[in-house]
Amino acid sequence: MSAPAAASPSPATAPEPAKHRRCIATGELHERAALVRLVVAPDGQLVPDVEGRLPGRGLWLTPRRDIVERAVTKRLFTRAARRPVLVPPELADRIEALLAQRCRDMIGLARRSGVAVAGFERVAETVRRGDAGLLVFARDGAEAGRRKLAGLGRAVPSAAALTAAELGAAFGRERVVHVAVGPGRLALRLLADLRRLAGLRAEAAADDGMDSAPAGATKGRQRSG
Repeated sequence: MSAPAAASPSPATAPEPAKHRRCIATGELHERAALVRLVVAPDGQLVPDVEGRLPGRGLWLTPRRDIVERAVTKRLFTRAARRPVLVPPELADRIEALLAQRCRDMIGLARRSGVAVAGFERVAETVRRGDAGLLVFARDGAEAGRRKLAGLGRAVPSAAALTAAELGAAFGRERVVHVAVGPGRLALRLLADLRRLAGLRAEAAADDGMDSAPAGATKGRQRSG
């Protein structure tokens, strides 16, 4: 008699895709790049791991301030880790600061690699040549300049999550309002991190571009709040 065929795993027990993780607060499945990973250190301290490199079992969370606060209030980290967890004070602020630093570092790397330019005219020229893979705007910059550049590159993703001072720090200046990053893996990684940061900051936004959207509409826009 032949052995019975193995039963297929039910949806509830099927393994999750390797590139996806489940948020411990919402239960929703997302790509890892869209979530924030946290780990519990040996001493029980909860540590944000925005680069996803620390050892240990990851606890994944949607990077939105209200969701982070919900996880803290309902003690979801302790429940998910199945052990006592010491949550640092102002966890959302800590995650925000780490993501902002990561974005600044990546923009600085792009500048040193010669694939990022700053300033309205240089950014506009880069967009017109078709050499922009990502537009980065200061969230406290003038809306008119942002709209004009976004209009020039309707198919180019954009984000406004960092301040002019933070962008300036990446270029060794006091303030920078407009930045263009060339296409490639670095631009894609930076956009993913700017999206995560946008979820934690008021008046921040990330947009995938409007190449296939009708006039007056937006596609893929994410705003905080």
